[in-house]
Amino acid sequence: MKLPIFIADAFTATAFRGNPAAVCLVENTLPEDAHQRIAGEMNLSETAFIRKLQPSDNFTQKNTNNTLTFVTMSGELKARRAEDGIVLDFPLYPTSPQDLHEVEDLIKAAIGDDTLVQDIQYSPDTRKLLVRLSDSYNRSFLETLKVNTEPLPRIEQTGKVKGLILTLKGEPGGRTPQYDFYSRYFAPWVGLPEDPVTGSAHTVLSSYWSQQLRKKEMRAFQCSRRGGELDISLRPDGRVDLKGGAAIVLEGTLTV
Repeated sequence: MKLPIFIADAFTATAFRGNPAAVCLVENTLPEDAHQRIAGEMNLSETAFIRKLQPSDNFTQKNTNNTLTFVTMSGELKARRAEDGIVLDFPLYPTSPQDLHEVEDLIKAAIGDDTLVQDIQYSPDTRKLLVRLSDSYNRSFLETLKVNTEPLPRIEQTGKVKGLILTLKGEPGGRTPQYDFYSRYFAPWVGLPEDPVTGSAHTVLSSYWSQQLRKKEMRAFQCSRRGGELDISLRPDGRVDLKGGAAIVLEGTLTV
């Protein structure tokens, strides 16, 4: 069996940046182990399989509302085309203040004793710990910060934390383009030392920074080595739209 397959870099318009994901077009239902084997072969943290719902469907035809629905481990994810990118429809997850003493060892192991922390929040819905660094730091500090993720699963074994977000307020009047906030994301608990660009982390970041900045429309940059930018729009229905560019960097045929 031969399947069309692509690699697309998301949340960027430039090849080899953003978040790489494999997309495989499937004519017929595949055995479950085939999905896992293909994902393992692509060696990417995200691999999507697009299958026709009706035999008459055509992969090259436009959807009537330009929307695709993906079934993920976290539930349904809707994506729609916009003039200047792809919009992902996510739930918005609130945070609450986190007691420093409960996570102090984890934070010190990750970023050391000398890094100044301004705020600590926790999202129980996503089990993500949000650590806001001091406003005295700039983007370059976050980009070059050495984060030690190796010991974190040993330190936090309760299952409460499954992801660590480091975030920083944007620099007004600084770089062009300007961003409202910066972030990096780490999930060694699930085998992901650092994620290039993370939609799920921004469901938490959007909620936090919207309250901090009193804004519903924001622009964000994830400061990983690859880097990626997101346009954020909080909706009245309690969800959030995350918009980003996409660049197809590979197109080919997979033989199964």
